[in-house]
Amino acid sequence: LFVTNDAATIIRELEVVHPAAKLLVMASQQQEAEAGDGTNYVIILASELLQRAEPLLRMGLHPSEIARGYELAMDEALEQLDTLAVDEVKVWSEQSELLKAVRTAVASKQYGQEHVLAPLVAEAVQASMPRDATRFSVDNVRVVKIMGGGLAQSRVVHGMVLPQAPETVCHNAQFARVAVFSCPVDMGQTETKGTVLLHNANEMLDYTKGEEAQMEQAVRELHDANVKVVVCGSGVGDLAIHYLNRFDMIVVRCPSKFELRRLCRVVGANPLARFGVPTPEEMGYCDEVRTDEIGGDRVTILRQWSASELASRPSADRPAFADRIQR
Repeated sequence: LFVTNDAATIIRELEVVHPAAKLLVMASQQQEAEAGDGTNYVIILASELLQRAEPLLRMGLHPSEIARGYELAMDEALEQLDTLAVDEVKVWSEQSELLKAVRTAVASKQYGQEHVLAPLVAEAVQASMPRDATRFSVDNVRVVKIMGGGLAQSRVVHGMVLPQAPETVCHNAQFARVAVFSCPVDMGQTETKGTVLLHNANEMLDYTKGEEAQMEQAVRELHDANVKVVVCGSGVGDLAIHYLNRFDMIVVRCPSKFELRRLCRVVGANPLARFGVPTPEEMGYCDEVRTDEIGGDRVTILRQWSASELASRPSADRPAFADRIQR
């Protein structure tokens, strides 16, 4: 049970049976998928059109004639809308132009907070805007909710933000190769339970040496492949953390498979279903991995530097541009 005034949420929870009402629900859901807002407006407008059609039906008009009249009215309304435009966004790559469209949309949902939220949204959209503005993807801008602090402390981070700190001691890296695993970073477990009988202390000490040697070899191979950051979609074993700390590597957990896909898109990596050394084509690359404290919580930020940031670094510290272009 939950309380909400959001039209999209209410419609999603309704069990509609009437065919005409189902059409309204489908139209509202399509509006939510395309624009992300305006679901209540679609329901009200369609309901009013149906209500105005009732007396026309009583007069004897055929439904096809009423639909034809509504289509003519729609064509006329579309022509009049162009003459009613107050302003127009001409350059989609400029933040001041984006604010014209963003401020109104934000004010309709968070009235009084648009002066805080609208510049943040415009900055995030500008940073992820492709050359062709019509190919902009809403999925490129994500929101991370962190407990503590206030709305005024919100800010835009150019990169991927994971709402947890790394599992290892090392928290920062630059120009790092990234390996992404959708499986746990740990030794494989048997499907059935077994019983091991130990006769003396030496047998107990030798019991885990095989697993330790295998884990050390796996982590050493990752280190030899110049992998500095490991991202896993599941748990990380204590033994793996021990050897990863020994080789000064960063391990970050990303439990959400959707966030894991977005992270792979940011770093250019392919998620692996088995724990091992990825090929150069499967590895990703990240200019900077760091840990910040936001609102009392520690978060991990993975970001790619801009051309001006790379140019400001000494040549010995930055990777070859040909390698980046090849990746």
